[in-house]
Amino acid sequence: MAPHDLASIDRKDPGQTMTPYLEPVAKPKGVMVRMGYAYTRKQFGKVPGPLSVFCSRMPTAFTSFYGKVSKLDKKLTLPAALTALVRERVATVNSCVYCMDANRWAAINKLSVPATKLDELNEYRTSSAFDDRERAALDYATELAETRSVSPQTFARLAQNFNEREICELVWLVASEHLYNINNIGLNIGSEGMCEPAKAR
Repeated sequence: MAPHDLASIDRKDPGQTMTPYLEPVAKPKGVMVRMGYAYTRKQFGKVPGPLSVFCSRMPTAFTSFYGKVSKLDKKLTLPAALTALVRERVATVNSCVYCMDANRWAAINKLSVPATKLDELNEYRTSSAFDDRERAALDYATELAETRSVSPQTFARLAQNFNEREICELVWLVASEHLYNINNIGLNIGSEGMCEPAKAR
């Protein structure tokens, strides 16, 4: 894509082909990154953009960060399905099409979240697929992602449904997902087509 075409990208259209601003690294130098390339090729048939575009250029920083996020997520006490919904919601608010796609794939294939529930995520306030606890978490995540603030009313509803440890876990999910999103948006990394990202919207 020519530089003058970059301004025409509509990030709100997950189906649009996007070209990373930096060329993916075909042959990384680090052992851990090469192992990541081999694993993801076996899993998905290709190397995902975040790995080939920036992890390959900053392997110690980014692979270490991603590994720590994954380890911390395993220590969360929140239901895994709810964490998947929160991450997908934040990625959708931020219009990170790579994360919308990857989070949906993980939610369906790793956590057995029904695809129909993910399809209705944008209508979580009115959809019968969501309970009051999920709505409180998603209201909180949506407001924090959209406005970088949370009203006392939204927090009060959250506190009625979650204990203090769980509230901190929800903050962690929003904050860490936001960092994933900004990494990909900043380098124009788009969907890998693992799922149909349009459904995540």
